[in-house]
Amino acid sequence: MILINRFSKEQDECGTDEAGRGCLAGPVTAAAVILKPKFSNSLLNDSKQLSEKKRFKLKPIIETEALSYGVAHIFENDIDTINILNASILAMHKSIDQLRPTPNFIIVDGNKFKPYRDIPYKTIIKGDSKYLSIAAASVLAKTYRDLYMENIHNEFPMYNWKQNKGYPTREHREAIKKYGITKYHRKSFRLLPEQYQLDF
Repeated sequence: MILINRFSKEQDECGTDEAGRGCLAGPVTAAAVILKPKFSNSLLNDSKQLSEKKRFKLKPIIETEALSYGVAHIFENDIDTINILNASILAMHKSIDQLRPTPNFIIVDGNKFKPYRDIPYKTIIKGDSKYLSIAAASVLAKTYRDLYMENIHNEFPMYNWKQNKGYPTREHREAIKKYGITKYHRKSFRLLPEQYQLDF
């Protein structure tokens, strides 16, 4: 499927997406990208459809060729305080804050968003597989978050975040069961199936 460059007719339209919403540990990370009007790349797609190697190949291309991009992490304490949906939207807003020029239209992956200033926006289900700027944002959000998780893996290698990136794999849950939780775990999430109890 060929991805489309623009949803609106606005020159400075940005796409935004997040990564890490379903994780048990680490931040939720969002990116926002304004692409040049004639940008094209045959490799670029929804980050979930790409191998890790392809995502990291695309990362510097997007960073170099985008008109502007921003990336923001929202960390565990904030996720636990305001909930994961609000944290995801906040991460998107903070990534859009970094864009120069300020976008005049925003396209968002998914169906949930809150107004950003007075800029018009459109939520698009599976937008990361339809529009280049959302796909680019999905790649940056995923790669920046993966690098963060690989970094904190060194502090707590027993959870193997280098591999599972904080997602609820069986191995990750077994490690929580054995070692308990860390400062990077989201305490508002169900970290273990209900038959197990955790002492916070």
